[in-house]
Parts: sequence; structure tokens; C-alpha cells
Amino acid sequence: MDSPKTGAQAPDFDFVLFGATGDLARRKLLPALFDAHAAGALHPRGRILALGSQPLTHEAYLAMLNDEVRPALAGNDVASPWPSFMERIVYLQVDANAEPGFDALAELVMARGAPVVVCYLATAPHLFVRICEQLARVGLTGQRSRIVLEKPLGHDLESSEAINSAVARFFAEDQIYRIDHYLGKESVQNLMAVRFGNVLFEPLWRREWVKEVQITIAEELGVERRGNFYDGIGALRDMVQNHLLQLLCMVAMEPPTSLSEDAIRDEKLKILKALRPIRPEDVAGKVVRGQYYRGAAGGDPVPGYASEPGIPTESRTETFVAVKAEISNWRWAACPSICARASACSRAWRRLSSTSMMCPAPVRAPAGHAGGEPAGHHAAAGREHPALFPDQAAR
Repeated sequence: MDSPKTGAQAPDFDFVLFGATGDLARRKLLPALFDAHAAGALHPRGRILALGSQPLTHEAYLAMLNDEVRPALAGNDVASPWPSFMERIVYLQVDANAEPGFDALAELVMARGAPVVVCYLATAPHLFVRICEQLARVGLTGQRSRIVLEKPLGHDLESSEAINSAVARFFAEDQIYRIDHYLGKESVQNLMAVRFGNVLFEPLWRREWVKEVQITIAEELGVERRGNFYDGIGALRDMVQNHLLQLLCMVAMEPPTSLSEDAIRDEKLKILKALRPIRPEDVAGKVVRGQYYRGAAGGDPVPGYASEPGIPTESRTETFVAVKAEISNWRWAACPSICARASACSRAWRRLSSTSMMCPAPVRAPAGHAGGEPAGHHAAAGREHPALFPDQAAR
């Protein structure tokens, strides 16, 4: 089948989704796969092998998707492609710590012999190495295989390096994809066009004309059923060190020599190297952490974080974090960037992928100006949102 966007022949595939009953698979990955299916971008014989530790039958898993995934799909024409999308899916119970499930998986994959096998690890990072070991044992690490590692890659630098080294024992570097699914959002994709395709913005995109940059990721959802996972991660590891740092790099980076992945990565790396380290004695003045209490989000009652299922009542894990980042280069020196992440926000505050730039001095509003946005506050990319600190002082 030809892809409607590129015209390239899409290969036949087996998409092996580990963690298929988890939040990421249900809210992000399966809806994205459905969109690709509905657009005709997937090979007609391509399969989705949904793997999970829950003892579900194939029919029970499909019923769960019908109840939880289908109602959340965007667009009006869901009913037509949904049945054929469901026909692609095969559920298989696989425990990462047990061999029999991997033996059954290998038998299923080998029997059809698809030319591309994509193993997507939407699981906790401590399972990555064990899964790769089992895939190697049953012969699913050959040249036709790809491995996708979902963030976070460990919980610190040491564990991240250990995961990368262990995975490299079984897969070549060109078979490994370390993915940040947040970069697929439309508002994030638009940042590249705003930065480098707009001649009005580029001369002003610098410290002389920008007082500070605020990047906010806020959502109405609390931790819901992710308690056991989230309490060991927190907002800092879940969002700041991946999604928010990626956004900061895209906002601050210099124009790449091309739009190739290597050129873009090289420019992002320059920003990361230019970030001023936050010393232990600076944390109190540059980082704010907190938890949400009981209240309402989107008009629905929300329990406090410590009352969520799977969360210890004495937990100190943050659901809100704001970090003042400083980039020591010629374009952004002395222009702070405030990166914030918050869960269980009220609908009035919630904005996704928001990037605001504050002018150094208020711009005089025209006569009769009655807008709700203060003069001098401009949303340069994404969607307008209230300033993180309305009085421009961290509190």
C-alpha cells in the first residue's frame, strides 16, 4: 500500500507492543496507530501484537479497547475504519520475567515471517534489559527487528548508561530507537516552522528582546491508574528531563544545517551543553516542587495525590515542578527559561505545549484595548496561557 503522504511502499510488519494494557498504550500509542491505519499508511497485512501481563483473553482485550480507546479517538469517521483496525490486533499474555510467553511470541512472529518486526517497549525501564535478553533467546533480534525504548531510560545517568550498554549487546545502533512520543504533537512540530520559517520572529528571538521564556506542560489528568509507576518517577523524571528539555532545545537551538536527525540532534546537544548546572545550594531558589490536593479538574472531583490508588500516604513524589533554566550562550545569556509541569489542573489553567515569551518592557496597549492578555505578553509558539507566575516572581 502506498503511503498517502510520501508515496513510498509501506512494508509488511509485526508491531510488537509490550505494555499493551498500560496507560501510554491506551492513551497515546494505539490511537496513533489507529490514525495511521485510518489514513491508509499501514500495510494491509501488518499486525499489532499486543503483549501484557494481565490474564486477558483476546476478546476481553478487544472489548477493553472498544470501551476505553475508541471513545477518546478524535475525528468524526471512527466507526468505518475501527473494525478493520481491531482485526490487526492479537493479544498475548507475556510476563517479562517468564520464558513461556516469549516462546509463544516467537512462534507467532516466525510463522508469518513479516519483513519488519518492531518491538516497542512501553514498560517500566527496569524491564528493558530483561525483555531484550528474552527476545535474543528466541531469535527476535536479527536484522529485520527494531527495538523502540520509551522514556524514561532509567532513573539517573548511571542506570541510563547501563540500559544503553545492555541493549547494545543484542541490537546494533541502527536498530535502536530511543523515542520521546511528545515530539509528535502538532504544536511541538510547529516550533520548527515558527523558529526558522518566520522572518519576523528570528531577529527578535534573542536575549535583547526577550525577558524570559516560559514553557508549560499542564494536564487535567491526575495519576489515575499509574500510581505504582508514577510514584517511583515523579514529574521531574517523567516530563522535565525529556519532554520539557526537548522543547527548550527546540526553542533555543540555532538553525541546523539540514533537517536530518543528526543535524537537529547536534544543535540540541549544544543547548544541553550550554545549560548552567544547578548546584545543590541553588535548588531552593531555582526549583519549585509540589503535589496536588483534592479538588476538581475538568469539572470532576479529583482526590489528592496521596489518596490515589497505589500511592503511599507519606509520599514526597512531586506532581508539579518548575525549574529555572539558564543557557550560557551568546543568544540566551541572562534570559532565564522557566520549565513547568503540572498534573490535575483546572480546565481554566490547563494549556498543552505552551511556550510564552515575555518582553523586557511592557508594550503600550492601543487606545480602547480591552483584551485579557497583559500588554507585553506574547505567546510566540503553541497556545496562549496565563503566566506561570502572574506577578513574574516565583512564589
